[in-house]
Amino acid sequence: ARKKIPRFAFEYMDGGCNEDVNLAKNTDEIRHIELVPHYLASRGAVDIKTELFGHVYDAPMGICPIGLQGLMWPGAPKILAKAAVDHNIPFILSTMATSDIEEISKITDGRAWFQLYHPRDNELKNKIIQRCQDAQVPVLVLLCDVPTFAYRPRDIRNGLALPPKMTIQNVLQMIGRPHWSWSTLIEGAPQFANLLPYIPKGLDLGRLGLFMNQTFSGVMNEEKIKPIRDQWKGKIVMKGIACAEDMDMCIRLGLDGVMLSNHGGRQLDAAQSTIATLKDLAPKYKDKIKIMMDSGIRSGPDIARTMAIGADFAFLGRTFMYSVAALGKEGGQHAIAMLKIQLQQVMEQIGCDQIKNLNQHLVK
Repeated sequence: ARKKIPRFAFEYMDGGCNEDVNLAKNTDEIRHIELVPHYLASRGAVDIKTELFGHVYDAPMGICPIGLQGLMWPGAPKILAKAAVDHNIPFILSTMATSDIEEISKITDGRAWFQLYHPRDNELKNKIIQRCQDAQVPVLVLLCDVPTFAYRPRDIRNGLALPPKMTIQNVLQMIGRPHWSWSTLIEGAPQFANLLPYIPKGLDLGRLGLFMNQTFSGVMNEEKIKPIRDQWKGKIVMKGIACAEDMDMCIRLGLDGVMLSNHGGRQLDAAQSTIATLKDLAPKYKDKIKIMMDSGIRSGPDIARTMAIGADFAFLGRTFMYSVAALGKEGGQHAIAMLKIQLQQVMEQIGCDQIKNLNQHLVK
């Protein structure tokens, strides 16, 4: 991936915030989890299928919402959505994605989830939610872990703030990546596709940045959650949960699931890792609400570790983006197939035939 795309795009995908402390903790601490093999026990055929919200998926993993995916590889949301539906795993589209709700819903036969970055204006919020309902989105994901934008030095250096800056260095990087540049030319410059109907015509980049800051607020609270719960008839998941108090509120307000997350280590460098959060919260809340986790999960063994600790489902982001950036249109299919094989091999090795039994192999 590093060799195929411009440095500014790779660093946007690969980096965390501040000194990347939490980014490193996410991947390091999940790999401290150990599983014990039962070699002499009788065993059946391994089945990695997992039920979530009434749908049986082919594996206990899904694709995280990622903003500006088309910057990292042209058409990335469409590539990943198609791979997800082919492999029967969930794909979550970000509000800030470079493909819109309607296009992704068509690709996935109405099975894609949607992650809502909350607008300040209720009318705009209602319009986006109505589009999701019209597109038959089954799960609405609310984002709560971006109350402010973190300090990301690479993105600042590369001009990937709002408004973005096209520096001489960035132009030279694009020239040095002809496959990416040619593919971007064919696909078109990445845009916030979901927001195009609401962005005033003729805005320059500076005013676009001002419009985005004025239009969206990352602060989520009970006052904002209640009307969405009343309006949305499908499942609702809160993404970004990291403490018991927020878990309690989600249960009290009737949400269907939570996604323990620290935004891939991109928001708070002083936070604990997501696997540490899962260890703390899963024992208390396991039977009260569906618990999912993202941030730090990179491989099949990582998925097994996450499920053994107590998650009902695992979501990955960077793994899929690395694969698409490296392999283009084949990247989504390759990553999902690889992860499914890795997970199955882990379970075959430890003598675990079903995902729900992984906790029996946990070294405590």
